[in-house]
Amino acid sequence: MTTTVLDAVVRLLRDTGMTTVFGNPGSTELRMFRNWPDDFTYVLGLQESSAVAMAAGHALGTGRAAFVSLHSAGGVGHALGAVFNAHRDRVPLVIVAGQQARSLLQLRPFLGADEPDQFPRPYVKSARQPARAADVPAVLAEMHRIAMTPPRGPVFVSVPEDDWDQAAEPVEPRTVHSGYTADPDALAALAARLDTCARPALVIGPGVDDEAALPEAVALAERLRAAVWISPMSGRSGFPESHPYFQGFLPPVAGQLATRLEPYDVVVSLGAPVFTYHVADDSPPLAPGTELFHLDCDPAQAPWLPTGTSLVTTLRPALAQLTALVRRSDREPPPARRQPAPVTAGEDLTPELVLDQLHRRLPRDRVLVEETPSHRDALHARVPINLSGGFLTTGSGALGWGLPLAVGRALADRRRVVCVLGDGSALYSVQALWTAVRHRAPVTFIVLDNGGYAAVGALGRRIGITPVPGTDIGDIDFTGLAASFGCQADYADRPADLARALDRAVTSLGDDDGPHLLHLRVTGTEGVLYEPWTG
Repeated sequence: MTTTVLDAVVRLLRDTGMTTVFGNPGSTELRMFRNWPDDFTYVLGLQESSAVAMAAGHALGTGRAAFVSLHSAGGVGHALGAVFNAHRDRVPLVIVAGQQARSLLQLRPFLGADEPDQFPRPYVKSARQPARAADVPAVLAEMHRIAMTPPRGPVFVSVPEDDWDQAAEPVEPRTVHSGYTADPDALAALAARLDTCARPALVIGPGVDDEAALPEAVALAERLRAAVWISPMSGRSGFPESHPYFQGFLPPVAGQLATRLEPYDVVVSLGAPVFTYHVADDSPPLAPGTELFHLDCDPAQAPWLPTGTSLVTTLRPALAQLTALVRRSDREPPPARRQPAPVTAGEDLTPELVLDQLHRRLPRDRVLVEETPSHRDALHARVPINLSGGFLTTGSGALGWGLPLAVGRALADRRRVVCVLGDGSALYSVQALWTAVRHRAPVTFIVLDNGGYAAVGALGRRIGITPVPGTDIGDIDFTGLAASFGCQADYADRPADLARALDRAVTSLGDDDGPHLLHLRVTGTEGVLYEPWTG
């Protein structure tokens, strides 16, 4: 019996653990679904960007690459915002897009993609349309290995729709051991500098969480008695925020960031872009006298850094070696992080009150997904994360990521996820509620509704633009919208109703219950971002 491309790909997907397929099907993908295997799960997203974000959440939860099926050129175009996020956040995805039949490509057919391997670049690690149908399984196997090799990320394959029925050879599984370590002499030099410095600090980037290196980062911080910060706009956590050495989150503004790091003579950045800025100013990246070392697995990060010394390395082996090389320090430990005062209930339902009460109810092992740009700083200050893999957001800024990301993350291990969203963010991908209901994803969605894109308005005011057009939304009935998708929902706009609503949405729901949305109309906010500055 002849083995087809489809037969070989199905076997490859089983071998690589990619039996949950996320997508939105169309005519150019139909042949891929012939005799769909009983042991595969198809997770339908009602829009392609939601399908990609759900796949990303699943990949982050399982630690394996996720498989995504997109519909031709239009589907790839719809999905590119989420592909951009996956690329910047180093999420391993194998993305396959349908293409018209090879015999039609010269005729510029309906739904055909011109230069399909160029379309998603530069936001994929690699992109191909195989030269022959028989090459499709081998190309997909290679792409899977590329996606999973540090720095991990999405890859893309365009498959003409008539390839699936053609003959092809099966692909044997391969193993790639991808951990690698910096030059021993470079690590020894860094250890020597850390032994002689007076005030060291670590900057924890998303790479620490991505490489499951949190224990190694904690061990190094404790051996050095170093202050610990989270890198600007990080899509992960990477360090227990209740640890006495934890200092907070660096702002994405050069002057403010340099001020935060000015007390330290040596700063070691671990798995972070150095540095991610959101607002331009004329400040240098670091104050004079602060020396920077940068450890990351991506060789593309090292050349463009404006200052410091880079060590290209994966983190777990490098941190283990570095911790063994440095002397245990007896220097004074860093001061304790200043905690915000608890908010007392008044007449208004404020984001700070919501977040304080959420913190009291959030179990330590609960994964928190965030996409509320106006209130991210308040969330970081009031809801500490101590769990490896316990915090997910977008580190790149394309909205619509959080809601479907939470759905995919919940489907990865069927443990309840709490997702805190802004109203503007939720509306980018609200159709993912349908998928959450269909698969009974255990997610609690908390929508902090401030009536618009308050973060954009705040940035506008700081550069003298007021009012900012197009930033008001308001009057969206999220409970009715959720109910239309079959999702249970509650609403509150008074402090007196908050405890009951959070108890129902967070405390009383278990992992076997389906999704629930809590719509909270919050006031007393103008979209505060970072801290006030002059520019």
